[in-house]
Amino acid sequence: MGTGNRFDLAAVVSGSARPGLPFGNGRSYGDVCLNGGNTLWRMRDLDRFISFDALTGVLVCEAGVLLHDIIELALPQGWFLPVTPGTRFATIGGAIANDVHGKNHHRQGTFGEHVETLRLVRTDGSEIVCGPRKDPSWFSATVGGMGLTGAIATATLRLRQVPSPWIESRAEAFRSLGEFFQLAGERSAHHEYTVAWIDCKPNAKGNVRGIFFSGDHSASAKAPAKRATRRMPVDPPVSLVNDVVVRAFNTAYFASHARSKATQLQDYRSFFYPLDDLLEWNRLYGSRGFYQYQCVVPKEVQADATEELLRIIGASGHGSFLGVLKTFDGRPPVGMLSFPMAGTTLALDFPNHNGVLELFSRLDAVVASAGGRVYAAKDAVSPRSLFERGYPLAPAFAPYRDPGIASDMSRRLFGY
Repeated sequence: MGTGNRFDLAAVVSGSARPGLPFGNGRSYGDVCLNGGNTLWRMRDLDRFISFDALTGVLVCEAGVLLHDIIELALPQGWFLPVTPGTRFATIGGAIANDVHGKNHHRQGTFGEHVETLRLVRTDGSEIVCGPRKDPSWFSATVGGMGLTGAIATATLRLRQVPSPWIESRAEAFRSLGEFFQLAGERSAHHEYTVAWIDCKPNAKGNVRGIFFSGDHSASAKAPAKRATRRMPVDPPVSLVNDVVVRAFNTAYFASHARSKATQLQDYRSFFYPLDDLLEWNRLYGSRGFYQYQCVVPKEVQADATEELLRIIGASGHGSFLGVLKTFDGRPPVGMLSFPMAGTTLALDFPNHNGVLELFSRLDAVVASAGGRVYAAKDAVSPRSLFERGYPLAPAFAPYRDPGIASDMSRRLFGY
């Protein structure tokens, strides 16, 4: 059912110049999908559906299939992704390799929890079929393994049944971290999806404000209005994201959502993928681009650590209008290198301006002291020492590395 050019993945992986790296659709913000001066294997050419059972929701497909393609196939038949990140333009192979999470981690965990089996192609020509009940150690290494155990060729995924494409959503304002944590506890107990937008600039009293979003799949037969998809048409010579713009945007965004607590019906695209409505939105940051910083701090210290992170960001002069704050459930991760832990995750985008890397070093110190970790799929600069401290199973992961695969990230964090 795909349209891509056919190629023999085993022949490409075993016969190309080393080191190589599987490359999906390039939606990771960091250096996990970069392999400077070396080989990339274009996984988007593996874009075919193999089978889909509309009675059970079990889907088998090649690793280059986009999450968007899965939704287009399954949603009209009453099925949806069990877990989805903030873009539908990631590949299923990338979603597995980064073990992505979504707004429903407290209910459904990470993407890897819903993978039944996957087929892995290694550079020595061997193939491994693994899953939670078949070669589980290989499965645990590959889920969240950032493409370093081999090229994922195919995957079997269990979808979830939904009554419609619509989401019943609610937006509530909070004006302190205490209010956020109270809302997170209350809404997570009753709703499938929870997440918050946060203004990273504290007010004069040191308090932060934000909007807490919660939602559930709706059985409504009434269709909400769809937002038009637009495109960022040009590359501006300088970043359009600056302190003045960020402050104005954050003030307007907060005000627009703080006025009403009414539940509204949303199309799934608007609820899960608001950034996908503006194609090539990264152009807003100009030719120098941006960095995303996403970390998680443990539940035991989440209030103090999150407050300190926001205090440092607020005092730095660097602002972000794409601030996300969410609590994670304490369910055991699927992958050795899976990111979530019981606690709170903070994600912010920063323009690539002078001083932003020094800011990240200060944030890294807070994360390390708290016993947290940085999300490798979004990271491009954090030191190896922080990675090793935050991911204690990294030594156990090493034997599963494919020696013919490397990335800019692996060289930075593993040394090869």
